[in-house]
Amino acid sequence: MKTAKPADKRGADKRADRPAEKPTLGRVIRALRTRNDWTLKEMSDRTGIPLSTLAKVEHDRLTLTYDKLLQLSERLKIRMSDLFAEPTEAASQPVTARRSIGRIDRAIRVNTRNYDYYYLCGELRRKRMIPVLTRIRAKTLEEFGELVHHSGEEYIFVIEGQIEVHTEFYDPIVLEAGESIYIDSNMGHAYVAAEGCDEATVLGVCSSAEEEDLMESLMELHGEDQVRLSPPAEPKNAPQAAKPKPRAKKTAA
Repeated sequence: MKTAKPADKRGADKRADRPAEKPTLGRVIRALRTRNDWTLKEMSDRTGIPLSTLAKVEHDRLTLTYDKLLQLSERLKIRMSDLFAEPTEAASQPVTARRSIGRIDRAIRVNTRNYDYYYLCGELRRKRMIPVLTRIRAKTLEEFGELVHHSGEEYIFVIEGQIEVHTEFYDPIVLEAGESIYIDSNMGHAYVAAEGCDEATVLGVCSSAEEEDLMESLMELHGEDQVRLSPPAEPKNAPQAAKPKPRAKKTAA
């Protein structure tokens, strides 16, 4: 009877001896921006390099020429060698412990000819996801106009009514209350109330890894016909939650 041979550890040893993956220019720039708590737009303003260029560099889809690297180091007051330096320790993701309660009366409201938007949790800056409650009034694609394109992805859940979803590469589809759709937002798209439905209400979540100023990007899509209403200010003398009364101590009988 043959006995099993001990596992060959040479392969594991070779993998353990491999040096850590070298940092790319994109990772170094992203780490630098994160340490300083800058958005892509803020870093673009500081360096004079277009936001779209910085986004592509951070995702290793583009590199910078020597003159742009020199411009980056001079504007940020760092040595050019620091842009290629290996980090001393792995950067850990900070725990922000952010929280926001989404209330319709605290939402940022935007009215357009097609939709009423209620952007929830508006007090949080640089969100990676944008939750928005939307009332859809447009009933035909002709009434809606040109399909919309923007960066990222989005998820739409139908709360009330029926909607007809038009996209650039697919046939239109009708969604009932309780149904949802997830799409690539770069693809042209439009949501209209389905035939026989006067108005529909949907909950959407938009996200983008490319652009941290996603809220500003979405606002620009609304065009000049928008009416934007900021949420009301918190009253100065708002009543505070009552503190629980201390329990009376029990005495021994």
